[in-house]
Amino acid sequence: MNRLLLTTWVLTGLVLMCPPATANDGQVVFSDAFDGKLAEGWSWLRENPDAWRIREGGLEIHVEPGLAHNVKNALLRKAPDRSQGTFAYEVTVTNLTPPVVQFEQVGITWYNNGRPIKKLVKERIDGDTWIIPGKVPMKAKSVQLRLIVSAEGYIAQFRPDGKGEFQTAGKGGLPAPGDDQVSLQCYHGPTDTEHWMRFDDFRIVKLED
Repeated sequence: MNRLLLTTWVLTGLVLMCPPATANDGQVVFSDAFDGKLAEGWSWLRENPDAWRIREGGLEIHVEPGLAHNVKNALLRKAPDRSQGTFAYEVTVTNLTPPVVQFEQVGITWYNNGRPIKKLVKERIDGDTWIIPGKVPMKAKSVQLRLIVSAEGYIAQFRPDGKGEFQTAGKGGLPAPGDDQVSLQCYHGPTDTEHWMRFDDFRIVKLED
């Protein structure tokens, strides 16, 4: 058999035999590296198309004034059924501009039946930045967030600069599984200048039982 043909056949066989991507402690069921465009399945809540962009392999959103109930440019996607397992939602967030406004924040928000009910964010409060929930001090410009959800509740975790072990900031209960969505969003931005937040390497991991 021709050596090139044999090599191609072997490599093709190896690709077909490879299992789906895995995380250290679970199965990656969805990922988006924001490489040039958004992956299928996302939708915008109160989109302002001039206030978000894909740039250099990341999603960047202009943090506008607003609150949880009227946040602009919230990026949402339907969540896997958490009655069928435990899932981790991971993303790295970065303040491209240092936050200056009270409650200026960026991170993950969990929606249940159309309502924002829980969040895991990096937030400016009283002149410092914190991980909420838990109000853990956060000096790092970038932080990897990890929201673990199950039928019973959630665990909020983080890693400064994506290094070391995940630390737990808080945990608690959730309403019964229903129309669940996960959102990447930022809000409570300044009115007199443009601040941008960056999201990198979003993924959903089904954790081992």
